[in-house]
Amino acid sequence: MTASTLPPPLRPRKDPRQRRSAETRARILVAARAVFEEHGYSHGTTNRIAAAARLSVGSLYQYFPNKDAILVELVDAHIDAGAAVLEAALADAIGDRANPPPLSELIAATVGALVGLHATDRQLHRVLFEEAPRPPEQLARLRALEAELTGRVAALLAGHPEVRVADPTVAARLVIDTVESLVHRVATDDASGIADDVLTAEITRMVVAYLRTD
Repeated sequence: MTASTLPPPLRPRKDPRQRRSAETRARILVAARAVFEEHGYSHGTTNRIAAAARLSVGSLYQYFPNKDAILVELVDAHIDAGAAVLEAALADAIGDRANPPPLSELIAATVGALVGLHATDRQLHRVLFEEAPRPPEQLARLRALEAELTGRVAALLAGHPEVRVADPTVAARLVIDTVESLVHRVATDDASGIADDVLTAEITRMVVAYLRTD
């Protein structure tokens, strides 16, 4: 997804070409993360973001037309971070082994990495997950990444000796959706009462039990 494909209300107004402009834009995004984390969506106003970035609100509007456009940028960054975390977790778990790692180890590594990603800035992640706009272009990107991840996970499951499910592709999609939903809903909820390590262990136990059932 590129900024030029977004509708005007969600499109950044300035594509920074100079170092100073790029730094200002980055400062706005850092400030926005802090503001949405502290105040949530409804009170995460552009005035607050501009103040946190040490800018006038007029200067902020030179870069973004409104807070939803900023949120679209933050969601894109979150998507990139999630893809990188999953890639690193899978690479670490598989390593140079000739044979697949134990199923519980493989699942725990990926679930733990995702829980860890959401363990900081919990309120911000709730805003990104529940309240940020989802333009069609961003949804298309998410669907493409999901399809790519489903194919990769399905291949891992199909070649794993502990997996007993009949259809690895169906199982991969269900596992991905289940893990994503639970992590987003529980790991970002300060009131859940479930510690991050407990959440990781319980999701792992649930997924492993499912994959071992024929």
